[in-house]
Amino acid sequence: MTTKSSLLKILEKSSRKGLGSGNLGVLVARAGVGKTACLVHIAMDKLLRNEKLVHASLQDSPEKVTSYYNVIFSELVKALDLTNPSDTKALIDKNRMILAYLNQSFELRRMRENLKNLSEKVGFVPDAIIVDGLDFSKVGVEMFEGFKKLAQEFQVEVWFSALSKGTPGDVKPQTIPAPADKFDSFFSIVIELQPTQSGVELRLLKDHDSTTLLHETVLLDPKTFLARG
Repeated sequence: MTTKSSLLKILEKSSRKGLGSGNLGVLVARAGVGKTACLVHIAMDKLLRNEKLVHASLQDSPEKVTSYYNVIFSELVKALDLTNPSDTKALIDKNRMILAYLNQSFELRRMRENLKNLSEKVGFVPDAIIVDGLDFSKVGVEMFEGFKKLAQEFQVEVWFSALSKGTPGDVKPQTIPAPADKFDSFFSIVIELQPTQSGVELRLLKDHDSTTLLHETVLLDPKTFLARG
């Protein structure tokens, strides 16, 4: 997979060409803009590089999460003109593990136990973790302190989705929307999704310790969430 065809284009513009092991990153957007789709694109990039990934969903069943991947994979097959889609699909399924924490059952302790079991009993050691559906307005600093320790302990990068509050125009450009702003210090990369008349715009709001590329944007097709142009 080439990042020229996906939202990973914005990460290529970052100072370290990505998030990196031991770090936390977050996609921030209002409801319905496409946070989950973008997370799945990040996951797909990892999986197609033959890296292993755990997708932890706090809202959707494993079947629904799998359907997200299937839809986006279909778009990638068209966009990238994949010659052996069945082999590629098998690679994705082999490298991905879905964990569902439904009905407010998520606990960091439980995730740590799940990751240890995957490693020790199945030999599945992830390179990245997707956490979709965590309510930033209902957690405290200790949650992200725990995630940072987990990322460093297992040497994985961890990506989150965060629902932003307020309406367009409430937040100054290049500032992190609430409630994710309360946890800014824990994130190495922050990307905002903003709907525009031309598509969905990705804005790099935080790039590790760099301040030189914070005006970089990428425009996505709102139907496929592949990069335009």
